[in-house]
Amino acid sequence: MDDAALLIAELLTRRWLPRSHPRVKRALVDAELFAQVEQRLAQSGLRWMDSIYADHVSVALLPAAQNGVLGEAGLNANNNLELPRDAQALLVVLWALIVLPKRERQTSRAQEGDAGQSDFFPAAKPLPQAASVSPVLSYKALLEDYGPQLGKKLRLDANLKLLERHGFILRRQDEIAEGPLLDVLLDYDVLAPRILDGALADVLARERAADDHEQNQAPAHDHQAQEAINTGAST
Repeated sequence: MDDAALLIAELLTRRWLPRSHPRVKRALVDAELFAQVEQRLAQSGLRWMDSIYADHVSVALLPAAQNGVLGEAGLNANNNLELPRDAQALLVVLWALIVLPKRERQTSRAQEGDAGQSDFFPAAKPLPQAASVSPVLSYKALLEDYGPQLGKKLRLDANLKLLERHGFILRRQDEIAEGPLLDVLLDYDVLAPRILDGALADVLARERAADDHEQNQAPAHDHQAQEAINTGAST
């Protein structure tokens, strides 16, 4: 088997691969290899799914193949993963809370650690990796803020497990992080305007205000701590 066939076989087996994978890295810089991968995927009714803002790649059905594979009922369904309605709502909420601020940080070429520093050539900086700027959510905060609307704890826990199994999120104890497919399979150009101009606009505005407040509080706390140290030293 050649590299194109091996890459496709591994993608179909694992469902996603990191951009740092040797064959993925080669396909992204080797135009001939990438063309072979795309051609062979297309022959099977599939397409390469990639985003410069995501750390992983995947495959999905070509629009032309959807009718034959999913049938009319599948095309008319609002999702082909058979996610229940409250799981779909949870997925959109998580996408809005994780992907939107992540994209904002990436497009501004600002890492979280050096935010606020001046840079003479910001456009020359490489796009930050998703893992370095993607927000991590608190499960307790999610349950408190959205639990009543998303079926309370029992349904929220079940749907989080479902989304984790499909690769949309990662769970680390109380933390919820971006999964391999969250910013790959969901179309930013379609979702972002609907969310920013829709029902979640006020929620996201409050989240941004809370983040700004925390960032503004940090320097004040550092200053107070330094004053306390100086006072203690003088006595």
